[in-house]
Amino acid sequence: MKQSQAISRRQFVQNLAVTGASLALGRAAQGAGSAQPWPVIVFSKAFQELSYEDTAALVAEVGWDGIECPVRKGGQVVPERAADDLPRMVEALGKQGRKLVMMTTDITGAGNPAQVKLLELASKLGIRHYRLGAVSYTVGKSLGAQIAERKAALKDLAAVNRDLGLCGGFQNHSGSNTMGAPVWDIYEAIRELDPRHLGIFFDIAHATVEGGYAWTLHARLMEPYYASVYVKDFAWKKTNRSWNAAWCPLGEGMVNPAFFQTLKKSAFQGPVSHHLEYPIGQGAERLALLKRDLATLRGWLAR
Repeated sequence: MKQSQAISRRQFVQNLAVTGASLALGRAAQGAGSAQPWPVIVFSKAFQELSYEDTAALVAEVGWDGIECPVRKGGQVVPERAADDLPRMVEALGKQGRKLVMMTTDITGAGNPAQVKLLELASKLGIRHYRLGAVSYTVGKSLGAQIAERKAALKDLAAVNRDLGLCGGFQNHSGSNTMGAPVWDIYEAIRELDPRHLGIFFDIAHATVEGGYAWTLHARLMEPYYASVYVKDFAWKKTNRSWNAAWCPLGEGMVNPAFFQTLKKSAFQGPVSHHLEYPIGQGAERLALLKRDLATLRGWLAR
């Protein structure tokens, strides 16, 4: 790349960062009076085999405001190439009038210098939100002690986020040994932290998988700490002798749209991330499914 081209790209990325900050402030200023003040983005894992340009084109065609990009091992952007590839993804989205709003990462603490460098890069690019990596409990070790260890690690990470102007989030993910599955353990780990720097990326589907009717209690407990909201749907399906959560299009499963009524009454101002865990096909079939799913989500948010 010629020097003049490199300078042009740096200027482009810097301009995007400034524009992103302006958009965020504009949305915050809308407040509760807006019917839908949140950016609606998509987790691009579902089509991460696409090039950055094709990803941006699909996002624009379907109608999302931007993406949550997997920046992790095996992700659409791998951490080792992030310095080169993250600006490329930001640039491709910017040409379509879209944004890279959030990263999904393997980061679980502040002790890895390479991961801190990734956060510094995100800050420079105007990517304010990132999801933390998953954590599993160690069998045979006190749950209370493990939550206390996670609490200390997250306190250090929140300080890094504060300095960089970032907001990290812990997803409540279902699983028999997954930290965050019962939700109350996330609360114990983050309740003393400022949610502007470290909060929860509240996943209503996983909360319903683990809590059934108790999703209302999970939502009430965590609402002050919402940094992002994740949306997908599932239905219980029996296979052989066991029941499993099977992902499906929005509106065909167990997620109760009433959740979004409570969300609209809250002070939440972050991004809503649309997750696609069911098979989405290819070509025209894919486009139709994605547009239908997004229309369902926007309908839930607008009611």
